[in-house]
Amino acid sequence: MAPAILPSPLPLCVCLLLACGCAQAGKLLVVPMDGSHWFTMQSVLEKLSHRGHEVVVVMPEVSWQLGRSLNFTVKTYSTSYTLEDLDQSFKHFADAQWKTREQSMFSLSVGTGKRFFDITFSRCRNMFSNKKLVHDLRKSSFEAVFLDPFDMCGLVVAKYFSLPSVVFSRVAICHGLEEGAQCLSPLSFVPIFLSGLSDVMTFKDRLWNHYSYLDEILFCPLFFKKAIEVASEILETPVTTYDLFSQVSVWLLRTDFVLDFPRPVMPNMVFIGGINCHPGKPLPQEFEAYINASGEHGIVVFSLGSMVSEIPEKKAMEIAEALGRIPQTVLWRYTGTRPSNLAKNTILVKWLPQNDLLAHPKTRAFITHSGSHGIYEGICNGVPMVMMPLFGDQMDNAKRMETRGAGVTLNVLEMTADDFANALKTVINDKSYKENIMRLSSLHKDRPIEPLDLAVFWVEYVMRHKGAPHLRPAAHDLTWYQYHSLDVIGFLLAIVMAVVFIVFKCFAYACRKCLGKKEQGRVKKSHKSKAH
Repeated sequence: MAPAILPSPLPLCVCLLLACGCAQAGKLLVVPMDGSHWFTMQSVLEKLSHRGHEVVVVMPEVSWQLGRSLNFTVKTYSTSYTLEDLDQSFKHFADAQWKTREQSMFSLSVGTGKRFFDITFSRCRNMFSNKKLVHDLRKSSFEAVFLDPFDMCGLVVAKYFSLPSVVFSRVAICHGLEEGAQCLSPLSFVPIFLSGLSDVMTFKDRLWNHYSYLDEILFCPLFFKKAIEVASEILETPVTTYDLFSQVSVWLLRTDFVLDFPRPVMPNMVFIGGINCHPGKPLPQEFEAYINASGEHGIVVFSLGSMVSEIPEKKAMEIAEALGRIPQTVLWRYTGTRPSNLAKNTILVKWLPQNDLLAHPKTRAFITHSGSHGIYEGICNGVPMVMMPLFGDQMDNAKRMETRGAGVTLNVLEMTADDFANALKTVINDKSYKENIMRLSSLHKDRPIEPLDLAVFWVEYVMRHKGAPHLRPAAHDLTWYQYHSLDVIGFLLAIVMAVVFIVFKCFAYACRKCLGKKEQGRVKKSHKSKAH
């Protein structure tokens, strides 16, 4: 029998995995971000550790999710804030999103989140105040820094120790990606972060996109003011966000073009969307019992992520009323006060195995805040969504899914019980939503290599080669007028103007000559006539 021919994507997959397997064990310094950002980063670190690398994670003593592991070394530093400060500052910000929408860099810079962001940006000063920790890190021979860019500290660490860096993020706010990777972002079809637009824009949409860009230009320096002050203090020289972002070797972006809109990319941008997805595991008996009791109607999974589990009482009662109008059993992750009008079909739980529930064939819909982790779990498992975005990239994520016909977005400021119930009934009963999300799921899963393996490969790649300078565009070395070719345009305009001037002067000279000869001819004729 003739040997089977491998499908075309498989050789690439095999080669990449073999390349990974050839990597020598090295030392990796990790500067993570707290909260849900940590979950997927941790999976990459676990795999790197299993492959023999020495992974050292530097984290604050006070955090929500950051924790120790048997598989990598953890070094901590004390902070100038307490866990209560962290909880209260974020709660103040999250609660406010149910009353007013803070969806601009100006509102984020001066609004209810300012205290939380100031705490976040203060971590780097706390870290470098620990002289022993900094001394120990300096003595270690790290090959690279693996970081989340949100609090800027990982970027500062990479620059301080002169190490190549790998960014791990869903998005870089304040055009950090565009500047850091020198990636073009035409405003005519690439929506600005927080704009809530799709890639197909009307004239009005393009005006709003330009306004959003102007908002970033004017107020991002204000948003990052504390972070830049801390960075300049640590590095003992004035720096800008561009100075920090432009040093990145590789960008690992937790998205792909199943979720995001097509746009220009650079060679050091690697897309690992869905890295948090995994096959569903057997459910705990408690949840299996809930599903079995749901009958033919199935279940609806309701979770607003790991960071938000309470809702203002009035809004919670409206939601509870809406949930009572559908025949499905609703599993709602909620730790707030139990709504007095909670229906019999709604079960409140403090924790639920979200991905495993979404993977169950009896799950009919997913009510989510539109965080990237939840969105990708919905895509991977093919579950249509009702989306309630609150802050950050959630509005943009919801817009992308809504544009693709895989879900319905609700405005949490204005929605009523009727709106909520109608949205649920729509995604459950209208088969097009299920068909669209299944199509997205199929597209997302059709890839030559798993996102986790791809992320590990590129981290090891940067460690092996001490960076990726061959992927760095020459645009970083140009001045602003060279980048936009203003010097070339000016030179060509000067030539054109010079040619036009010379032609004009020649024409004027020729005209004078011709007119002069005609004039001389007239004078001679007049003299002759007088002589006669």
